[in-house]
Amino acid sequence: MSHDKIKAAARERMAQTGEPYATARREVIREHHAASGGQLLAGAPTLLWINGPCGVGKTATAFELNRRLPGSRVCDPAHVGYGMKRMLPPSLRRGFWQDIPAWRHSVLELLRQTLAGHDGLVIVPMTLVNHSHFQEIIGSLRDDGIRLHHFALLAQPATVIRRLRARSLGLEPRTQPWETDVLDGWLEQLRRPEFAQHVHTDHKTVAQVADTVSRSAGLMIKPSTDGPMRAWLHRYATTVRSVRWS
Repeated sequence: MSHDKIKAAARERMAQTGEPYATARREVIREHHAASGGQLLAGAPTLLWINGPCGVGKTATAFELNRRLPGSRVCDPAHVGYGMKRMLPPSLRRGFWQDIPAWRHSVLELLRQTLAGHDGLVIVPMTLVNHSHFQEIIGSLRDDGIRLHHFALLAQPATVIRRLRARSLGLEPRTQPWETDVLDGWLEQLRRPEFAQHVHTDHKTVAQVADTVSRSAGLMIKPSTDGPMRAWLHRYATTVRSVRWS
């Protein structure tokens, strides 16, 4: 089923059920996915999920891919979490916002809507180490018939801590304590087989990590022409873009 046929089938379903386009398109893909024994649609949307602990380089890799893949889009679920945190009263802000069911539901539905309306690659840089949360979001998207590539970026703890300190731009004397407190546990969890495909990044530049990810996912990206200074500028532009002032 081609992309045009998916659109036509979704519009026909909308006329019959009154569903929004994103819902109708998702159901068309899901039904075809089930009828074909799990075979992906030729026109199915594609999502690239970049997992890993805080500071390993997920967002930098996502925007490197975005620059070198025309038509791609970066969707960062952290914005949903920080928005919810600002909305909640202080007494309800304890713990990790990924444990809030509304965050997981919102991220899943927003990604479904994005995938339904965007023809290009969708790139998601997001730590996801809880297995049940992983299944709830990534498993559900795969069940929808989404063409989903998942990569967990890994590095030695000392490498991650060095990167956390480097990205502070001198605004923080140290990394956030919780980021280092959870680091060993998160790395151990992410090394498990269910979080593959793994990419070890200790001795790779951001451009080299992007090359590894794109090659493994079968994506054709523009070659990197950045020298050391231009690569530094891109990396820190991404850092400034991603600062959470709250």
